[in-house]
Amino acid sequence: MSANPTYKVIFYNQNQVYEIFCRAIYQSEMYGFIEVEEFVFGERSAMIVDPGEEKLKGEFAKVKRSYIPMHSIIRIDEVEKEGAAKVVELKSGEKVTQFPLGGPLHRPSGEPS
Repeated sequence: MSANPTYKVIFYNQNQVYEIFCRAIYQSEMYGFIEVEEFVFGERSAMIVDPGEEKLKGEFAKVKRSYIPMHSIIRIDEVEKEGAAKVVELKSGEKVTQFPLGGPLHRPSGEPS
């Protein structure tokens, strides 16, 4: 792989699956989060515009760093070249689902287990 790797991060966010590309990804000092930096989006030299990628580009336009909960991450790949970022709407019956909440990590302190 190259000295400046590119990562494809696929994660679950509010009944949607996001696929984004970035140059830097770290385990956060905030317990349970992954830090994603240096977002990469395709060049707009062509006349064809992908609305999904444009939506993500707008959503992350002024974001320096994003903290994604570990339980929302589906997959992280190191890739040779970035692709088109996209958002996929989940339909009922899909096999991708968010990790269940309400376990011991999500109880307020002082509450019995």
